[in-house]
Amino acid sequence: MVHVLRRLLATGEVLDAVVAAAPPVSPRQVFRRLWPYTRGGRRWLAPVLFFSLVGPVVDAAEIWLFKLVVDGVLVPRDLRPLLWIGPTYLGLIVGSGVLRFADDVTSTWVGERFLLSLRADLFRHVQGLSLGFFERRRLGDVLSRVTGDVDAVETFLLSGVADVLYYVMCLGIYLGLLFYLRWDLTLLALAIVPLFWASARHFSRLIKEASRERRRRSGSLSAIAEEVLGNVALVQAYNRQGWEERRFERESVGRFRAAMASARIRGVYGPVVEIIEVAGGLAVMGLGTWKLAQGQLTLGGLLVFLALIGKLYGPVHGLSGLGTTFYAASASAERIIELLDQRPQVVERAGARRIGRARGAVQFDGVWFRYPGASSWALSDVSFRVAPGETLALVGPSGAGKSTVAKLQLRFYDPDRGAVLLDGTDLRDLTLSGVRESVAVVLQETLVFHGTVRENIAYGRPEASQADIVAAARAADAHEFVERLPDGYDTLVGQRGRTLSGGQCQRLAIARAMIRDAPVLLLDEPTTGLDAGSGRRIMDPLRRLMAGRTTVVISHNLLTVRDATRIVVLDHGRVVEAGAHADLLARDGVYARLHRLNAGAVLS
Repeated sequence: MVHVLRRLLATGEVLDAVVAAAPPVSPRQVFRRLWPYTRGGRRWLAPVLFFSLVGPVVDAAEIWLFKLVVDGVLVPRDLRPLLWIGPTYLGLIVGSGVLRFADDVTSTWVGERFLLSLRADLFRHVQGLSLGFFERRRLGDVLSRVTGDVDAVETFLLSGVADVLYYVMCLGIYLGLLFYLRWDLTLLALAIVPLFWASARHFSRLIKEASRERRRRSGSLSAIAEEVLGNVALVQAYNRQGWEERRFERESVGRFRAAMASARIRGVYGPVVEIIEVAGGLAVMGLGTWKLAQGQLTLGGLLVFLALIGKLYGPVHGLSGLGTTFYAASASAERIIELLDQRPQVVERAGARRIGRARGAVQFDGVWFRYPGASSWALSDVSFRVAPGETLALVGPSGAGKSTVAKLQLRFYDPDRGAVLLDGTDLRDLTLSGVRESVAVVLQETLVFHGTVRENIAYGRPEASQADIVAAARAADAHEFVERLPDGYDTLVGQRGRTLSGGQCQRLAIARAMIRDAPVLLLDEPTTGLDAGSGRRIMDPLRRLMAGRTTVVISHNLLTVRDATRIVVLDHGRVVEAGAHADLLARDGVYARLHRLNAGAVLS
């Protein structure tokens, strides 16, 4: 029998999941970390406390009226007391309804304000984390924490606290009435309270384990769904639907097992508590009936006492059950706290200054950089300088470190040694917003948001006027195709610009960089993914964008960089050659070899 019970209460086998479990956190630490987010609604805790006090008083008054009906109306068969008992009882019912309405509205307002504050702060915190965090984490799991886990934490902090206040008030009022009626019967009724607490303590631990696994699996499901649906074209093209379905099903089964473990534990906990309640009620009923027979207690007194006992066991049961609720919600709190404990790798120094409008002088001075957790250097002693208005091209084979240069220029990472300078000032001595406002980017992956054409272009400068938007679109050779769209500049482009071609998306990205009008321009593989015709069509907009700006071009296509003021060749994170296009060809080194390969690929 014991073996069967242990199997029934087992929390299930913990299999390898896509998302790891968050570190455990004690309930005291959860309150200490998350209670400050209730600041905006704390002034409403006083009305909640008032409702918690008045509600049990009204309930007790209704029960006491029942005693008066039995002892004053039914036993003597006298209907005259009903003339005042009836209206009083009706008034209590109406008052109870009004109080319940006010309590529900107030509690909901306080709870939703807490969720609003916590979710907004968590989203703000996540947005401020460095790029390295997002390169290591599953986006779906992060989304699950910002949405589902935040909702679950409200139960832990506010609903749970309100319930504790209510249950404590109920206990005080009901115990006072019970002791007033019969102190000896009350002591007998309280004898089973330790059994409530012991059972709650045991089952709470099991429920927390199951809840932690369930929340972890939920994060894994969100991560897989986001990954698969975001790359559905690739999945379908390679006929990997079945494999992805099995991967999703594996995590779903893990969540199912955790949910069933939690259900089994709660299913056993409920009957155990009911048995304890019935045992206490039967003991009180037996002694109360004997006292009734001895004339020491009236029938109305016994019935009211039993009713109050039922009311008393409710708060006792509720308080003990809150432990299981708290532990279940703490699994979500652990995931939120783990996210809040993440710190950006790139932080602003105290006293960092805002650069204002930069001239655009860019310099890498002996930069060494290694990605977190990597064993080899991504960049080794890289140095170059770009004067205002000049164009520097970074070329080299895949993995040479070209895109790493772009990430350091935008200060997504800081170098381990050396410095990246803007107008002669180390980027670490400037504000992050100031550094990034000085740079306009056209990235290798054309990023287009689900919104209108107007919104996507103005993303570079939200306050831009319609005339500025149209001028940027014309300079990017985008105006003509935008005018042909169904709603012109108000046309929705779809998620990631799926209603547009690759070349059209790239021209919107160029227009976005145009309207930003930053002194430094960063072009990371601007023609990647475009056919030869589309690549040639965006070259004129790119040249207009580069005019008068300090430009760093990263490209595999050497035909797009031959006009650069200076070309730097990277290989295995090191600068192996530097010079103008003609000079590098004459040296017949790495650049010349890459140029011959590139020209051959174009001709073929």
